[in-house]
Order: sequence, then structure tokens, then C-alpha cells
Amino acid sequence: MATELITLAGHEQVVFCTDPDTGLRAIIALHDTALGPGLGGTRFHPYASMDQALADVLRLSRAMTSKNAVAGLDHGGGKGVILGDPNRDKTPELLRAYGRFVESLGGRYVTACDVGTYVADMDVVGESTRWATGRSPERGGAGDSSVLTAYGVFQGMRAAAQHVWGEPTLAGRRVGIAGVGKVGRRLTDQLLEDGAQVVVTDVNPDAVRDLVARHPSVCALNDVDDLVREELDVYSPNALGGALDEVTVDLLRARIVCGGANNQLVSEGHGGTAERLRERGITYAPDFLVNAGGVIQVSDELHGFDMERARRRTATIFDHTLEVLRSADAEDVTPAVAADRLAERRIAAGGPRPWLPAGEHRDT
Repeated sequence: MATELITLAGHEQVVFCTDPDTGLRAIIALHDTALGPGLGGTRFHPYASMDQALADVLRLSRAMTSKNAVAGLDHGGGKGVILGDPNRDKTPELLRAYGRFVESLGGRYVTACDVGTYVADMDVVGESTRWATGRSPERGGAGDSSVLTAYGVFQGMRAAAQHVWGEPTLAGRRVGIAGVGKVGRRLTDQLLEDGAQVVVTDVNPDAVRDLVARHPSVCALNDVDDLVREELDVYSPNALGGALDEVTVDLLRARIVCGGANNQLVSEGHGGTAERLRERGITYAPDFLVNAGGVIQVSDELHGFDMERARRRTATIFDHTLEVLRSADAEDVTPAVAADRLAERRIAAGGPRPWLPAGEHRDT
């Protein structure tokens, strides 16, 4: 099963990591390093099995290849997953052990925060590797990458609004946000400031209560099923992947889908949900394009973090999204296909695989 998955996915390198002393079980996947070292966060999640964890890290790392390419970063795609319940199994010793595995790759993999990991965790991981980003400013890091992730999603949403309605604003539009965690909460702030009406839901009722307490104008619904049935202008998935299954796409009443969640399309290619969105007249802003602000933020950390520089670069997500949406129309393809083509062109212009650190021998 594992060999088949890795072969089909076409990854350069997959590393299984175990440390009996700390209970660490993790997988690091490097998909493509033609543009540079693989960059992508580490997810800490209670996977039901090693096969499930492997399937997830292969999918996520492949998406990072595309995300980093369309963001114009000199990084390939990588991802790490740690198997376990972060609320029960996460310890400083386990995180340091994971950092040692990251360090063993010699810079070919650069990690950061993801679902189940936070800035404080990256500080600990960074105690045993030079290749942990998303650390606290006190440790020389960029801090919480959700800051620019949310900003990039907002820029992508503005571009989609420009494409659909002719103006780069969400003022007066009704935006439904599924998931008000690190990214969804910040996105809500920006949308309200822009003059949008915001409707939210989250599996964590405390997150919803906290948000509504800060912003009484926000409307809260019971669950995602209620949200997708709402009269919305924009639907914004900002939790885990798989948000755009066939049932959801057929129920959606929004004109635009634009959110920070990874891997939103449950089925891709011919007959997939991207095509169904297009058939229904719904404009899809590809997730790996609009949520690239986080990787832009943490990649800047490798060069001595400058928030204004990273923010300026993240603002270009507006232009890239508009380019992809216009190309999709011109080429009569889905935005997902148009974004993939943009990524493929940049990757093809990259260097030889696998990427090696400076000074290492590489054949040409």
C-alpha cells in the first residue's frame, strides 16, 4: 500500500520517522525540489492509521509544490505529519526528536506550523534544527503565519470580486466563512473592515462565541450544512480539506468560492468538482494560490524576517489570482487547471532534481 501510494504520487523522497523514547511517529514527504528546498508545515493529527497519514502527507506535499511555484518562491513542495493527538501526545521531547529528523535532511526540508502545531511548537522544534520557521519573534522568527495567510486569502477574494462583479471589494457582499480558527478569524476582521456582511460556523463553539463577542454584527450558524444553503455571495472554507465535495457544490448558492483551507476539491480532473463549480457558474479561486501568504511569510524568515517585505509580496496574490481567473476564461478551462498550468511552467524552468544544499555535488 505505502509503496504504491508513493510511486503513484511521484515523490522524490519520503522519510518515516520513529523515536521510541518519545513516542514520535512521523512522516516527511518531499514532492519536487526543482525550484529549491521543500517548504511546508508540519501537521499534528490523530490519524487512524499510518496509511491514512501517508496519503495525507503525500497529498499535502504535492499541493505545496504548486503553492510555492505560483507564489513565486524558490522552494519546492514538502510536508510533515506527526501521528497522535496534539492535546495528549505533544511533548517538548517529542518535538525536539522531530526536529532532529528535519535536521538530518540537511536543509532539503524546511518546516513550519500547520494544523495542530503552533509558534511555540516551532520554537521547540527549532532547538534541534536550523530548518524550522514560523518561530516566535523572540527566537528570530516571523511569528504566526496565519497573519499573511488570511491577508492573502483576502487579496484573492478581492481579485475574484473584481473578476465577477467588476470591483475589487467585498463591500455590501455576504461572505460565509466555514472555520474561524487562526485564518478564519483574521479573515473576518479584514472582511468587516472592507464593509462585508459575515456569516460563520465552526465545529468549535468557543471559537464562534469569541468571534461574535468581538464582532456582534457577525451572524453564526449551527454547521456547514446550514452555511452552504445560505444566500451568500462568497463561500470561504477555512478549516480542513475536502470542503468541496459533490453534495456541497450542488447546494452552494454563492457566486465565488475562496478560502484558506488546503485541498478543497474532493475530486479533480475531468468530471471533478472544479468542473461542476464552473458548470454552475461559480468562480473558484484555487486554494493553493490564495492561501500562499503563510508560506511567503515563513520563507521570508530564512532571509531575516521583514513583515513589510513579506506583506508586499503577499499582496501580489491579487494579481496572480486575477491572472489565473482570466486565463481560465480565455483557455476555456477551470481555474484549478489554469493555476496548475502556471505552476507547471515555473517548475519546468527550475533546476535539476533533487535540490542539494550549496556546495554539494550535483550532476548536470
